[in-house]
Amino acid sequence: MKRVELFFGGLLVPLDYLMLLLAGWLAYIIRFDESVVGLKGVIYELPLADYMRVLAASSLGLLVIFAWNGLYDITGTRRIVDELRRIFVACSTGVMIVIVLVFFDRTLFSSRFIILLTWVLSIALIATMRFVVIQIERALFRQGIGVRRVLLIGKNRTADTLAEAINTNPEFGMSVVERVAQIDQNFFSKLPKVLDLKHIDEVLLADPTLTRLHISTIIELCKIHHTDFKYAADIFDAQISHVASRPLAGIPIVELRRTPLQGWGNIYKRLLDVVGALLALIILGPIMLLAAVAVRLESPGPVIYRNRRVGQNGKLFNTLKFRSMHQQYCIGDQFTNSDAALQYEQQLIEQKSIKSGPVYKIKDDPRVTKVGAFLRRTSIDELPQFFNVLLNHMSLVGPRPHQPREVNQYEDHQRTVLSMKPGITGLAQISGRSDLEFEEEVRLDKYYMENWNSVLDLYILFKTPMVLLRRRQAW
Repeated sequence: MKRVELFFGGLLVPLDYLMLLLAGWLAYIIRFDESVVGLKGVIYELPLADYMRVLAASSLGLLVIFAWNGLYDITGTRRIVDELRRIFVACSTGVMIVIVLVFFDRTLFSSRFIILLTWVLSIALIATMRFVVIQIERALFRQGIGVRRVLLIGKNRTADTLAEAINTNPEFGMSVVERVAQIDQNFFSKLPKVLDLKHIDEVLLADPTLTRLHISTIIELCKIHHTDFKYAADIFDAQISHVASRPLAGIPIVELRRTPLQGWGNIYKRLLDVVGALLALIILGPIMLLAAVAVRLESPGPVIYRNRRVGQNGKLFNTLKFRSMHQQYCIGDQFTNSDAALQYEQQLIEQKSIKSGPVYKIKDDPRVTKVGAFLRRTSIDELPQFFNVLLNHMSLVGPRPHQPREVNQYEDHQRTVLSMKPGITGLAQISGRSDLEFEEEVRLDKYYMENWNSVLDLYILFKTPMVLLRRRQAW
């Protein structure tokens, strides 16, 4: 481990702690500023000394959460985007814990304004501080200070990609000072001299064709010469985005994860779903009430239409929508003429479907009511699905849910999208909505699943109303 990496890795802990204290102190000062007090008076007594003691203790606890979120991994290749995501998740988790503690013991703390302002300031200050630290670290790397000297082994595409990336990106903190394209009989006799004379910090193996004996020998030589050993995963030339390793009976087991939506990612996404769905139901409640009245007045039948869909891991559930068709054409257990309606729909699919593949879309559907046509154009018919989110059947963001008869026609590679909960909106919906071919929709859903992060979810949620607004202006 380079001294530069150790220095900056160790420096982050006290700097994070100072930023947390500064954020809490600034929140206190702002809360008791005359302009703020004039808008919202203080109805409690909170001496600064008592407040700072609570802040100091809670900040120490937050550092533990930071560590759990990987914010203290000592490496010279920290990415700013990853740091921001981890900071947001860690600070948000800490704030939720404080809110829960305050709920059970109001004598501990009593100002919701200070808690929320400390949360915002903590994210801003820590993100700014870490951005500065990363820039300083990268500036040192560009000057050759703290750069790890690498011996790269391999002549395949993976090795070429790694060599080019390392040599053209000094911010990685690495430099390929020696490359061995192919291992011959003299390699192992020369390797000890190369490791010592060229001061190699790590050996990076990118050749998956080597025998176990060759690999074991390289690892042993690295141990003897105190050199780190790393290897590039290149299984059948496939790109593996998310790999986790943990010991089992003393044997390291490598897990190839389908999505980063595991562990804290899953907890964060569920928290966002619940909070977002509740806010949406509160804000959009009047619109939903008007829609329900309009559906009831135009045609007889239930206001809410329960439609059978396939959810995560193939589990069936009922999506909730405002009914947009005349009752006699509706399909499902809640309607007595479902079989006849299904036959009629099959005829319409053959005659008017504008999409190919397992998913259909009927153009100028004659079954739709006038109110239903408006609800569909504006996507108001899908607002009851926020209840599906609260019931944990759906997520705010995810693949589009499809009917069982559509899923039965999926090809094998298309079934991978069933690995996560379907969403009210998603990457496919904001990229073209119903105009996309199904294969393109699957491609976008796979990308979302394999590259999920909290920022991507927020981007899709904020982009969705803009897409809807553009469509309304085009009518």
